[in-house]
Amino acid sequence: MNGSAMYTAPIVLDIKLKRGPQGLGFNIVGGLDQQYVLNDSGIYVAKIKQNGAAALDGRLQEGDKILAINGHKLEHLSHSAAVDLFTSAGEDVQLRVQQRPTMAINVPPGPRPDGDSSVSSLVILVAVLGAAAAVTVLYMRFQPQLRRHF
Repeated sequence: MNGSAMYTAPIVLDIKLKRGPQGLGFNIVGGLDQQYVLNDSGIYVAKIKQNGAAALDGRLQEGDKILAINGHKLEHLSHSAAVDLFTSAGEDVQLRVQQRPTMAINVPPGPRPDGDSSVSSLVILVAVLGAAAAVTVLYMRFQPQLRRHF
């Protein structure tokens, strides 16, 4: 599968955070009235605040989808209703989070082990032929003018 890209299956995590001086330490976007992802009214992590509870824990990442808070599913809620759930969640907060999908790219590190570098040779050949064609066109275009000056 050289040169291909694969999406990994989303991972669902349960994360327990303790509210700190900066709250839970992240901002959210999304909701029924403010869709962040097309055709998805889910609630997503927009920003992780430096040194906040989420940043110190390290598992919650920007782009993650929050599925539930303290057992309350966040499906089909307006943005303000979701914010209300977060602000009234208490000091110890249990989040169910779907991590954003990641893309794994499988690219070979260099030429193939058998020494076959036909792709790079082909690119060089095309570039040289293109330059030769351009020089030929320019020569043919300006040849009559060059002869007049001598």
